Amino acid sequence: MRILKIVFCFAGTAVFIMASFCFAADVAKIGVVDLQRVLETSGPGKSAQAEIKKQKEKMEKDLQQKGTEIEQIRQRLERESMVMSKEMREEKEREARIKLNDFKTLQKKYRAELQTLEQKLVSQLREEVFALVDEMGKKGGYLLIISKIGVLYSPNTIDITDKLIQQLNKRYAQKTGN
Repeated sequence: MRILKIVFCFAGTAVFIMASFCFAADVAKIGVVDLQRVLETSGPGKSAQAEIKKQKEKMEKDLQQKGTEIEQIRQRLERESMVMSKEMREEKEREARIKLNDFKTLQKKYRAELQTLEQKLVSQLREEVFALVDEMGKKGGYLLIISKIGVLYSPNTIDITDKLIQQLNKRYAQKTGN
């Protein structure tokens, strides 16, 4: 009986040791990337944001100019409405409404164009980042690289965002010749 206990104890210990070797043999290397930080701090991300900002300012300037024209037409209409004939006043009011509708249409068009530009630039950056992440994952022997979005906790030791940004900036500099 005593020998049976000793055999079971040794067998259990042997199974435990073998199991721990099996699990310790392949350590999973995991990386985390903060895509928002890549967009905000990388060269290509800053370039995309600058392009979007430039287009937005240009559109806002144009809309402001059109808005000023409409306001001037309204003010002139108010001043001169007393001396105009009814038909002339109705014609000027119709012209003002048409200009206002044109303004609103242009505003919607600019908003859609800006959104399309933003989606295009972010999509291009995302494709570039994903290709680089794939390359880094293969070269670095990572089992898994995940986006920080949705991750509630991750130690800083597995965050590879800075490495990714450095590689992305290096490629961007080569592309643009800087």
